[in-house]
Amino acid sequence: MSQPFFGRASEMQGAPERAGNELDRLLEERFGFTGFREGQREVIEWLLLGASCLVLMPTGQGKSLCYQLPALVLPGLTLVISPLIALMKDQADAMRRRGIAATAINSSLSASERQNAYRALANGEIKIALVSPERFRNQDFRQALAGQDIALLAVDEAHCVSQWGHDFRPDYTEIASFRALLGNPRTIALTATATPRVQSDIIKQCGFAPEQMRVFHQGVARPNLFLGVQEVIDEGEKFEMLHQKLRAASGAAIVYFSLIRGLDRFAAYLDLQGFPYMVYHGQLSTGARRQAQNTFLKSKKAIMLATNAFGLGVDKPDIRAILHAEVPDSLEAYYQEIGRAGRDGKESRCLLFYDQADLAVQMEFLKWKNPDADFLKRTFETLAAAGDTLPSLRYEEIQERIVHKNRGDHRLETALSLLERYGVTAGSPEQGTLRVLGDVPDTLVDPQRIAAKREEDQKRLVAMVEYVRETGCRRMNVHRYFGFETSPCGHCDLCCA
Repeated sequence: MSQPFFGRASEMQGAPERAGNELDRLLEERFGFTGFREGQREVIEWLLLGASCLVLMPTGQGKSLCYQLPALVLPGLTLVISPLIALMKDQADAMRRRGIAATAINSSLSASERQNAYRALANGEIKIALVSPERFRNQDFRQALAGQDIALLAVDEAHCVSQWGHDFRPDYTEIASFRALLGNPRTIALTATATPRVQSDIIKQCGFAPEQMRVFHQGVARPNLFLGVQEVIDEGEKFEMLHQKLRAASGAAIVYFSLIRGLDRFAAYLDLQGFPYMVYHGQLSTGARRQAQNTFLKSKKAIMLATNAFGLGVDKPDIRAILHAEVPDSLEAYYQEIGRAGRDGKESRCLLFYDQADLAVQMEFLKWKNPDADFLKRTFETLAAAGDTLPSLRYEEIQERIVHKNRGDHRLETALSLLERYGVTAGSPEQGTLRVLGDVPDTLVDPQRIAAKREEDQKRLVAMVEYVRETGCRRMNVHRYFGFETSPCGHCDLCCA
């Protein structure tokens, strides 16, 4: 393992204050910041001492700096494991603009691009490499890492490690074996959302005993976000109040919907009012989604109507309002979405509009999100039977073969996602790249696993309802859920009332 920064026989040894000055210099020269945000310096100094940690930090609070800055100080390679393939290139590009030798290696690269990246790794030309966890299955990738000095292993979106998390990725359960393969380097696991149960599972899955991995907890809701809930009696009242809030918004705003049909109805309402807006959801073409996102990012007062498909990689600092037109399925999902507001530190409002009828929608979602073993097997058999014609089949054609004319059955979306996460398939019908790689593992179709997952999802929905019906303090409710006790915030609808 690389020698820790504060212990090197260099100008830093025995001079912590000079080490601190060096961090300040790098912070300003490479990242353009004149000071650390709360918790960042403490985490970085802990890593530079050679120790490992789990970091829970609010979305938009600067988690990536906690591994990028140490990577510049430590000799050797920093390896970042991330499930967000769509963002890796953007992250690597941003680091290169700061003068950091970074690369992203995942399934989106061509064969020649991957070989070039492996060559650069093997030659020691890379300082930070972002990789998806399934990359460790590749022998060429492992060979490129052979003999490399791995200074730091960063596990981003670490809640994906846990089967009890809201975004479980099976490949993340191999993190401990990855660490062993790399020589057990110091490790930082980072997430914005992890309950106490998930925190313990992250530490275990990373191959540590509880006392070997310090937890840095910075809370989960930034103080500049005003949290509020507004109960409504029907859709008409909801639309009227949403319109009022959007007219009053001092800057850009996002309105989140659980269903596209709800989004479409509100869009029709705004059309009647002559109120401008943009739309983003999974049924739009890739080009239309990209154009909507780019326009939103460049606009000062854009209004975006979106499903949860929107937000990945949206780093717009001046979003002044996040409005939820329907109840999300969990506090994890809600927190991730409101975390896109107010990243510039200025006052921003996060309001949830609650209609009791929304719970029926979420109960239906629970069924879609947890297809039974027979449905998963039927989906696999349908894909396998398509043979060489599979890449030419669109999502709707596959759905019709499985559920016939029932277009309201959305289990296929979950089934395709699960088959991909468990390495059974790769690619997507939208891009014409879907293909079968292997058989369905017993774990995926285990009835006990499916039942346990459904029960966990039900508990998350109950916690979301408890947030809505909270009578004390909204922020305290969120913090309790994530295992972080605080006093009343004084900055939510209940405290202000």
